[in-house]
Parts: sequence; C-alpha cells; structure tokens
Amino acid sequence: MNINRGYLADFLSLLFPQLCEACNEKLSGQEKLICTNCIYNLPYTNFHQQTDHIVAQQFWGKMKLEGSYALFYFTKGGKVQRLIHHLKYKNKPQVGNLIGQIAGGRLAGNELFKTVDIIIPVPLHLSRMRKRGYNQSERFAQGLAEKLDAVVSIKNLVRTKATETQTRKSRYSRFENVSSVFAINNPEALAGKHILLVDDIMTTGSTLESCGNMLLEIEGLRLSIATIAYAE
Repeated sequence: MNINRGYLADFLSLLFPQLCEACNEKLSGQEKLICTNCIYNLPYTNFHQQTDHIVAQQFWGKMKLEGSYALFYFTKGGKVQRLIHHLKYKNKPQVGNLIGQIAGGRLAGNELFKTVDIIIPVPLHLSRMRKRGYNQSERFAQGLAEKLDAVVSIKNLVRTKATETQTRKSRYSRFENVSSVFAINNPEALAGKHILLVDDIMTTGSTLESCGNMLLEIEGLRLSIATIAYAE
C-alpha cells in the first residue's frame, strides 16, 4: 500500500509534534528548532551596532580586542537559558549551529568582523567532550563560519586540564579556575591572522581572557570575541 509522504509527515507530527527550543510551542511546517516569533523577539543585544558596549568594557585594560560581541542577553528562567540548556544538556547540537548562523548574519555586515580568518571555539576537556559528544561552542562557531566566510579550528587551542564548573564562583575564583589549563598548538599557523574566539555564555569573561591573552602572544595575531549570550 502506498502512503503519501505528506500525509505520513502530518500524521507523525500529530503524534510527535516538533516544539520550539526556546518557548516549547509547536513549530509550523516550515519552522526549524526555533519558532518565528522567538526568532524575532529573543533578547538581542545589538552590540554589533556599538563599540563601547558592556562586553567590550569587561576587557578594557586586560586584553586588546579588535571587536567583541554577544548575541543575546541571558536571564535566569528566560528563553535564552532554555536554548543554551537544550544545546548543552539535551543533545541538541543543531541549536548551536542555528544560533551561530543568526549571529553570523548580524556580524557579516560589520567592518570589525569582516576580516576574521579563523574562528576558534573555547575547547572542552576530552573527558567532558566524551560525555557530551560535542562541544557546544564549536557548533556555534560552525554556524558563524557559514556567514563570515571563515574557517573553524579546533586543533590550535586545546584544554589540558579539566576544571570545575564556573557557576557560583567569584571573578577571581573563575580566573584561578581556568588559568594554566589551556595550551596552543602550531602557533605559526595563527601568526598574522584575525582570530574570532567564541564561547557560549560570558559572565566575568575569565575563560575568554585566559585563552585570549595566550593567543595574543602570537606574532601579528589580531583577536575578536563572540558569545551566544552575556549574563549580567
């Protein structure tokens, strides 16, 4: 018996509806992962239209940056927290790719980010990578790369030691927690390049600062940073 694929898809959608990863409402036939309403109404920062925003200010006097960006504001219990939770803990790596594409689309017209050569995600330790199966920041980087015409490198920056979660740590404790846990391989491949260092959530910026200052020791390297969200 032949069954029309359209009817079968409709039947399956009734039994197993696809829900928005941000608001948990049912997606329409053409929507993927995030509903149209959320796409338009998530708490965007619009930092790509500013130069002295709060993320940039976090690194003044600590790290020389070409550009800095966070796509969303993060609030506890909000839709962005739900998105990142699903990305990190609910085996939804594709959410990271989509968010990266959204961010990349916004940055593609920004002069500070047009010259990015290589996108480097903050790495996970191998033990956590095995447990999760993927690096959420790498998925974000892949989406960005599609829009910025850049390449993603996961071999030049590595994490050499596992660390405790940064949650509930003070700024100093966060910095101590991530100091001396990263290493750079083949720095010659990064010399003279514009590097975009990316992570999922920025709070104090300790992880980005630790990684970024190591990268800035490479001759001629220019550095920018981008995250999915900024948590005040």
